[in-house]
Amino acid sequence: MKRVLPFFLALLVLVPAPALSAQERPIQVALFNPLQLFPASTSVKGIRLNLVWGLNENVTGIDFGLVNQTRGEQLGIQLGAINVVGGSVTGWQQGFVNVTRGSVSGVQVGFYSESAATEGLMYGAINNTRNLNGLQIGFVNIADDANGLQVGLVNIIRSKDRFPVLPFVNWKMN
Repeated sequence: MKRVLPFFLALLVLVPAPALSAQERPIQVALFNPLQLFPASTSVKGIRLNLVWGLNENVTGIDFGLVNQTRGEQLGIQLGAINVVGGSVTGWQQGFVNVTRGSVSGVQVGFYSESAATEGLMYGAINNTRNLNGLQIGFVNIADDANGLQVGLVNIIRSKDRFPVLPFVNWKMN
């Protein structure tokens, strides 16, 4: 950590001002927003490293850090303690807490995961989605509607007429 901070500060000084206004960058390093290489309005196509908290418009590639926040779309791999995405996720999202305002296409792994829609796998202690098209594996699985399977201690599919809450396994096929 002692070597990372001087490197980060040197990059902030050495990056020319016109480059900071570009809309897309191949790399982003953030201590915390707004102390990051490029402003939050920038999209990243490549690698984003968030030492504490990073915020960008869109991220394509690898997103790694303590707190990862994306206003728009997240495409690729996102690994962090807390992941917050304002749009959709396509790929792999893994963290202690994952909150995706849009849809997840791929895999979402964490203690608590939430999305508007999931197409793929949700794996964790508590999984919550409005529309499930795939598989939820966890202690508590919640879906407003589903075309798929839930495996866990408590499984809830709110749109089911019969047995919306079941232990161990629940399913609904549209």
